[in-house]
Amino acid sequence: MSTPAPLPAPLVDRFARRITYLRLSVTDRCDLRCAYCMPERMEFLPRAEVLTLEELHRLALTFIARGATKLRLTGGEPLVRRDMIELVRALGRKLGDGLEELTLTTNGTRLAEFAEDLAAAGVRRINVSLDTRDRALFEQLARRDSLPQVLEGIAAAKAAGLRVKLNTVALKGLNEAEIPDLVAWAHGQGHDLTLIEVMPLGEVEGDRFDHYLPLDSVRRDLAARWTLTASEARSGGPARYVDIAETGGRLGFITPLTGNFCDGCNRVRVTATGQLFMCLGGEGKVDLRAALRSHDPDAALAVAMARAMGEKPERHGFVIDRPGAPPALSRHMSMTGG
Repeated sequence: MSTPAPLPAPLVDRFARRITYLRLSVTDRCDLRCAYCMPERMEFLPRAEVLTLEELHRLALTFIARGATKLRLTGGEPLVRRDMIELVRALGRKLGDGLEELTLTTNGTRLAEFAEDLAAAGVRRINVSLDTRDRALFEQLARRDSLPQVLEGIAAAKAAGLRVKLNTVALKGLNEAEIPDLVAWAHGQGHDLTLIEVMPLGEVEGDRFDHYLPLDSVRRDLAARWTLTASEARSGGPARYVDIAETGGRLGFITPLTGNFCDGCNRVRVTATGQLFMCLGGEGKVDLRAALRSHDPDAALAVAMARAMGEKPERHGFVIDRPGAPPALSRHMSMTGG
């Protein structure tokens, strides 16, 4: 009787953190140009440098075999990639077979078109970026007048049975005053909402310091308005949640600047070109595309992933401490999907 092949070893970094969450970018392209994320005239990658859907699928299966139980598809905007839904369907077949959750983050502009297909493929919840419900401010921030399409997409996702969590970047002097109303609206629609501090990634036209809004101050203001109770809920990411008695909903806080959360990091990110970034706030990367296209992909991927685990840093070093400070990293958020 033959001996069964040993299961691949789980991915564990040098700080004994087990990696169970993969954020896989399928494209760096986006149909919006959010001012805090990228310049108006953003230069996207040549298509020849981007992994094929087959390569993305193979990478995802490799991570699942090594213990990744949650997979989030990101961009750029993932739904602008042609035939993206085919990848979702293929990965959906792994649910219950190593994969516990398949989800994605989207700006919502094409969600109305794909919501039913996503639900049919096994996606149960999604994150939608929404910084404002004011149409003029949305156009100012995103440099596109797309708020109606985004709201239509959110409604379509709800109708398809998807749980929607809204992600809102808190921006001083822009959407700051709107945050309580946005939270109340989201909860009234049955959606959770997470506030995020702006992250200093990539050169943009403005100065991020001008609009950096620490979430500890936002939380104090909200606590003066509502009853906030710390929640034990976890979504697998860095958000920490409170329940709000008056709205009946849940509010998350992602605080890369005012509240470091790296001690429990369980995540890695792979770009659309196959670069494995061990930390959103670090330059360190390992080339999985070269491994995929080598003469022995399985062996090369094993070596590359072992190297990544040995190099994953203990924490990031994000800071926005003065006007005119350069970004922490030259890499734009759209390259690694947040």
